[in-house]
Amino acid sequence: MRLWSSHPKYLDPQGLVALWQKGLLARAVLRGETRGYTRHPQLERFKAHPHPRLAINSYLAAVHAETAGRGYAFDRSKLGPVRTVQPISVSSGQLALEWLHLQHKLVVRSPSLLSRWAGVAVPARHPLFR
Repeated sequence: MRLWSSHPKYLDPQGLVALWQKGLLARAVLRGETRGYTRHPQLERFKAHPHPRLAINSYLAAVHAETAGRGYAFDRSKLGPVRTVQPISVSSGQLALEWLHLQHKLVVRSPSLLSRWAGVAVPARHPLFR
C-alpha cells in the first residue's frame, strides 16, 4: 500500500488510479471493514491523527480533485465526510525517499512525465501533509 506524501500531480495515470484504490483500501482499514493491512506502516500516520477517518477522507479528497482536474470520472460518493483537518507532519527525508522511489517508477512507466518533473528537487507535499 503506497499513500504518497507528495502531491498527486506528480503521478502518472497508473499511479493515480493505484493511489485512489489504495486510499479507499486504507479508508476501509481505518473503518474496521477489512482484516488485512491493519498493521501496514503507511497507515500509522493516519492512525496517529486525532481524527483518522477524517484525515483519510481529506487525503482522498485531494486525490479526487487531481483526478477531476485531469478529466477522470472517479466516484466522489466513495468519499466520506470531508472537513478541514490538522495537517500530518512528514519529514523532508521521507518526502525525498518517496520522490526517489516515484522517479524510479516513472523511468519505466512514463519517461515523458519524468522529464516534465526533471527540475523538481523537492516535490510539493500532498495538501494533507506539512
